[in-house]
Formats: sequence, C-alpha cells, structure tokens
Amino acid sequence: MRKFFWSFFEIVETVTIAVVAVFLVRTFIAQPFLVSGSSMEPTFNNGNYLLIDELVYRLREPERGEVLVFKYPGDHRSYYIKRVIGLPGERLVIDRGAVTVFKDGDKKILQESYLGSVKVAGYVEMELGENQYFVMGDNRNFSFDSRNWGPVSREDIVGLVRLRLWPVDEAQAFSAPAY
Repeated sequence: MRKFFWSFFEIVETVTIAVVAVFLVRTFIAQPFLVSGSSMEPTFNNGNYLLIDELVYRLREPERGEVLVFKYPGDHRSYYIKRVIGLPGERLVIDRGAVTVFKDGDKKILQESYLGSVKVAGYVEMELGENQYFVMGDNRNFSFDSRNWGPVSREDIVGLVRLRLWPVDEAQAFSAPAY
C-alpha cells in the first residue's frame, strides 16, 4: 500500500509541475494562435498555426513591419493579426495603397514588397497619438484594420508572431521587413 501511495504521489507531482509550467509559458512567454480569414494573405493563410512571443514587447516597443496579435479594439474577446504600419507620434497618408509616413519633418514612402502587385483604392490620413499603432492586413483589399476602426492601443497588443508551425511544409520564422 505504501508503494502505491508513493507512486500515486509521484504521478500527481509530475502532472502538477507540467500543468504549472504550461500555464506559465502560455501566460507570460508564448502562446499558439490560429489564423482565421484571409486578411494576411499571402504572408499567412487561413488555418496557419503560429507561435506568438508575448515576452518581447515587455522589453521593447513594436517596430514597423512586425506582424503582431492584438485584442480587437471593438471587442477585447476577439484577437486579430495585422502588420504594424504606423508608430506613435507619426502622421500617415495612405493614397491608393501607397503609404507615406511623416514624422519630425521627415517623409518616408514605404516599399512594401510583401504585398506583391495589389491595387488598393481609397484615401486615409491619420495622426497617431502616444501609445497608438496603425495596423493593416497584407491582403489590403480584404482586410478589416486601422483604416476602418482606427489605431490599436499599446495595451491591447498581445505579442509578436515568431513562427509558423502549421502547415509543416510552410514552417518558418518571421522578422520585420527592412523598409
């Protein structure tokens, strides 16, 4: 009976340690994310399984071009995935798909090679405040993003997309493009 008790105790101890470790990793370090929809095509497709780094933005601020997951400003129960286009304190002008960034008298037109030859209609102009980020999907014609509902607050950002894990033949690590 004593041997059974110690065996049972060891199993409970192992399971408890595993559950606590998974909880800590998923809460503070990384968590999985399933892409739903086509707003990030061709970079990410519907059904892609990603790994989100939740730690990096506790150490530094998001950078232009990074793909991040955040709580949708209209409903914090929903999570979205988009690319950072505008940073705090910048003024953005988006005219027929061309993104121009103005800050401290400087003007920069973004060369977004990840978009391909997509033609986008419309005009948006926005000034970002402190702790505000302008985000857009890579599939610009079919993306519900900051052009529709405004900037994302820094406090709503969950983490940075680091890896695509599924499908296996498309597995890869991601980093921000150089503009």
